[in-house]
Amino acid sequence: MAYYKFVNDFIGFFRLNDFFVFKTNNMDRREFVKKGMIYSAAGGLYATTLGKLPAFASPSSPAGPGNYDLVAVRRGDPVALYKRAMEEMGGMERYIKSGQTVILKPNASWDVPPERAANTNPDLMKAIVEDCFKADARQVFAFDHTCDQWEKSYDNSGVANAVRAGGGQMLPANVERYYQEIDIPGAKRLTKAKVYERLMQADVFINIPVLKHHASTTITIAMKNLMGVVWDRRFWHRNDLHQCIADFCLYTKPDLNIVDAYLVMTQNGPRGRSEADLTRMQSILVSSDILAVDAAGALMLGHQPEDITHLRIASEMGIGQIDLEQLNIKRVALD
Repeated sequence: MAYYKFVNDFIGFFRLNDFFVFKTNNMDRREFVKKGMIYSAAGGLYATTLGKLPAFASPSSPAGPGNYDLVAVRRGDPVALYKRAMEEMGGMERYIKSGQTVILKPNASWDVPPERAANTNPDLMKAIVEDCFKADARQVFAFDHTCDQWEKSYDNSGVANAVRAGGGQMLPANVERYYQEIDIPGAKRLTKAKVYERLMQADVFINIPVLKHHASTTITIAMKNLMGVVWDRRFWHRNDLHQCIADFCLYTKPDLNIVDAYLVMTQNGPRGRSEADLTRMQSILVSSDILAVDAAGALMLGHQPEDITHLRIASEMGIGQIDLEQLNIKRVALD
């Protein structure tokens, strides 16, 4: 009964009118009405599934900024969402010490413009880079081992320009010599991997995925975003993709995960076909627990976390917390 109570408690937090249906230029009125019905249903699904995040803090830990395991913020632009989320998390200074080197892993994998939301929002990226320097980081780098041609993906996604505008540096990750082979003790399938060397040298690792549908794994969020830090992604796909995703988290977990859920691809992921694939959720999720933030994101897309194979495997392996009832969670609506 307690589980169903916190499910119902959260449902009222997000409302159907927080959603916007995208209309493409070549869509006639009849098609647009049809699409509108589909995405109104998607919005309703979001309103009744993201609601499953509990609205309370565990009595074992005091509530208040810096004491939350996960923060969810809705109804604002990407920068406003981010700033409020980090305020509740206790500020970037909790994660970065003066003089440290920070590496950011956005999703910058696809040669599509920002309005397609296949990649991390550029305004969010710029705000994070600036925040890292405000926390007195010495250097801030960002990279992604892209799926599409890397220079076009970096440029057309808007991510590279955003990182540079914030004072950071976008690093290429397109050559095998940039990677170093490591062992992964305890892994079941992915026992070795070639990992981006600059990531291994950084003091602080921040993961910045975009929430979206994925044809192979149902969802792609924080855990799957780590496929962009290794050289051979094909091995993962040929050797039990879900297990490999979980296995890699035995090697490294980010210090912080910031999930861009402003425009969310609810179908045809991970690249998408058009803006008709998107729902405007105007949200952000932040947590240092990579499994917990993925569990919350799964709910946003209408899935029970335990039904997503790599999340269930990660829970069984002790990667993080899949039971959100066990966490201190802060939810904020900006208006």
